[in-house]
Amino acid sequence: MLYPLARAALFRLEPETAHALSLAAIARAGAVAPVRAALGARFRAPDAEPVEAFGLRFPNRVGLAAGYDKDGEGWRGLAALGFGHIEIGTVTPEPQPGNPRPRVFRLVDRRSVVNRMGFPGQGAARVATRLAGERPWGVVLGVNIGKQKTTPLEAAAGDYERLIEVFAPLADYLAVNISSPNTPGLRRLQDPVFLGALLGRLAAKRAELADATGRRTPILVKLAPDLDPDQLRGAVDAIVGAGLDGIIATNTTIARDAVAGHPLAAEEGGLSGAALSELSTRVVAAIAGHLGGALPVIGVGGIMSAADARAKLEAGATLVQLYTGLVYEGPGLVRRVLEGLGPATRRPGSRSTGS
Repeated sequence: MLYPLARAALFRLEPETAHALSLAAIARAGAVAPVRAALGARFRAPDAEPVEAFGLRFPNRVGLAAGYDKDGEGWRGLAALGFGHIEIGTVTPEPQPGNPRPRVFRLVDRRSVVNRMGFPGQGAARVATRLAGERPWGVVLGVNIGKQKTTPLEAAAGDYERLIEVFAPLADYLAVNISSPNTPGLRRLQDPVFLGALLGRLAAKRAELADATGRRTPILVKLAPDLDPDQLRGAVDAIVGAGLDGIIATNTTIARDAVAGHPLAAEEGGLSGAALSELSTRVVAAIAGHLGGALPVIGVGGIMSAADARAKLEAGATLVQLYTGLVYEGPGLVRRVLEGLGPATRRPGSRSTGS
């Protein structure tokens, strides 16, 4: 395999620089139809069983998590790697630089990453221009949305409403990010004092747009893995109560138990990769158990192999997403996961479709 050689070269670079080079390469490949077709022939897994969730039809269960393609630069090329869905973002209303660099750290021996990016990006208007036009056949496109760093929590709903107006006509679904640890105070939006009112306004904005256009865009909410059981149940109940469509579990963690003693464990930010796998799977199971089938769940966090993906599905997820696994395992990971899952993977006693 070529990727171990490429990874050795990339890992000599600062992590954010290496990522930018990789994304630029896949973006260039995705912009040229014959090259994109060649990528698809090389990486795409055999046909999988389609999955219905959130009123959408996904060609397979494996998607790309938000964070890899923040500004929608490379999603057409990324789709050629075999993903059933691509989630870009997190996108904010206006451009912002994010937190100071360095802000990404590889914990190589733990196959994990700490990041404190802080939603850097080019803003909604620039991203929207990249989503118009040609759509790779079959792939589902999600847009992950977040508030501006400088927007007070009390005014956060306005940022999300603006983003829904921009992206509801362009995306197949929207994901509301209220769980990144890298925007000050953002995770407080998961508290009952903010969450019910916030989600109610987003549901109302979606209904207003649906009345005007006849198109109802599914809205999902991405939750943190660090909520205590009561907080988690309260957040899930608020999502159901607002009439939203699904939950993404989970974002990165601020916990460091899984990397205790590592020289980089003290770096501030969210921990992802293999060190998050067990925790995120437990949270998926807790959410799915509390939901009792009321909403589908996307399981994300530490998927480095087909076995990791299967664990999320058996815990109750309908779909899975990966990101850090690509850094350590390379673009062939999507195919290997899909081949390992097989054409009809489902958790015991579940249906193959979400509600």
